Amino acid sequence: MISEKEHEEIRREAKKILDSFAFALRKVKTKEKRLKRDVGGFREVGEGLKGNEDFRKRMFENAPKKDGDCIIAEKKKW
Repeated sequence: MISEKEHEEIRREAKKILDSFAFALRKVKTKEKRLKRDVGGFREVGEGLKGNEDFRKRMFENAPKKDGDCIIAEKKKW
């Protein structure tokens, strides 16, 4: 258990440390950050690239379950 006198001394010492740190931060020079305003990550609408037909054929031949142009698959089962 600390006494009231020790408590007050700790408080004064902490304030002194914080004040000196704040004073030191005033001297720090930083570059201004600018936010990017560009929105990205969108694809252009269009036909896209043509897939490899041989690969597609082999994938569908190997698929145990399929429904038309869709392969029905579950995790770790195939």
